[in-house]
Amino acid sequence: MDVTRYVDDRPEDGVFRVNRAIFTDQAVFEREIEQIFEGGWVFLGIESQAENPHDFFTTTMGRVPVMVQRDGEGTLRGFVNSCPHKGARLAQTRAGNARLHVCPYHSWSFDSAGRSKAIKSHRAGCYSAAFEQTDHGLAALPRFEAYRGFLFGSLAADVMPLADYLGEAAKLLDLVADQSEEGLELVPGQVTFTYEANWKLQLENCSDAYHFTSAHPSYIRVLERRQQEMSADVVASVWENSDYWKEEAQGVAGGSYSFANGHVLNWGIFGITPAIPLYESAGALAERHGEGKRDWMFNMRNLTIFPNLQVAENASSQLRVIRPLAPGLTEMRTWCIAPKGESAAARRQRIRQYEDFFNPTGMATPDDTVSYENCQIGYAGTVEPWLQGYARGMTATVEGGNRFSDLIGMAPERSVLADAQLCDETLFHSYYRAWAQRMAGESEA
Repeated sequence: MDVTRYVDDRPEDGVFRVNRAIFTDQAVFEREIEQIFEGGWVFLGIESQAENPHDFFTTTMGRVPVMVQRDGEGTLRGFVNSCPHKGARLAQTRAGNARLHVCPYHSWSFDSAGRSKAIKSHRAGCYSAAFEQTDHGLAALPRFEAYRGFLFGSLAADVMPLADYLGEAAKLLDLVADQSEEGLELVPGQVTFTYEANWKLQLENCSDAYHFTSAHPSYIRVLERRQQEMSADVVASVWENSDYWKEEAQGVAGGSYSFANGHVLNWGIFGITPAIPLYESAGALAERHGEGKRDWMFNMRNLTIFPNLQVAENASSQLRVIRPLAPGLTEMRTWCIAPKGESAAARRQRIRQYEDFFNPTGMATPDDTVSYENCQIGYAGTVEPWLQGYARGMTATVEGGNRFSDLIGMAPERSVLADAQLCDETLFHSYYRAWAQRMAGESEA
């Protein structure tokens, strides 16, 4: 594929543009599925979704149905969710607990380690010697690895180790996993919805600070009213708790970090405030991890692990999984994610704020999905095919990290520091450079 037809990347000329066809072309979409979602690392879920022996959950990798399950000895494995007999989908529920999976078509059965347990009427089958010598178990994913409770798989065996793929972005997953000594979990209940637009719009929007005041004015008004009603003792801030941030963050509201392989972070300074459910653990987290890492846990962080995982920590904490269905159709699965062992009051606050902002019935998600669909409609206007939404911050982006990433020993490829008005768009460049590399048939960096 000639990726220069879709991504015009000329940093020496100060130009980065994306062609509208990248969001609408059926051939582009089919190659994305093959090269990105079925050709490299994809996020599958977290360990707590299959916490007990024989637990399982199902998901997809591109077009391929997948089952992740824990066997009786406690080992997690990933399998293609397809019976080797006739190919029928085996597990048909989102999650469950089963010592034995029985195919509903011809009753072949498999244990929770994926091993074949019985073939119906085996002795009467008159099978050949070659058949008898074949492994009849479930097909294991060629690559399946975990990082700090986050599970990833690849349908291609010749990919780099997961630790190398995550690279420095793994330190941002650490900020999520280290909020409790017990690890993280998904709050019971999930939301699944579709929107009629391309999957990359969700990829971008999570990292897009520029849209917030335009797309979410009603939410901003609610926040302003709530702040006016809060008593002075509730409005704590990072300035009162850390000399470092007070001295170093003058004029800086946040910024962005870009990493190899398409991972990015958009972040902002929130402060150590009771408005965040983690507030009850602020002291303990500082003792356990140091003030710098603790303060980062309280910052607003929208993290994307390319291509399909997003962890948004702002009003509450949300885990998102992106599933492309067609050039103009995307499925989203979302959960409230939380540290294990937090108090009932903190969990209640987390859930209420999650519903407030994130749910499809909340004050943000509907605004975003309508905007995605408006973009998808507008992409038909190809008189000028090149989009200009990738230019903010091009004179502010620098190689390497900065004094804030240094606090957690993180070394991104590029970074931007900004006030609240800059709203960097150069972090999108990392998405599309990784996209172009994979679409051109190259492996990850």
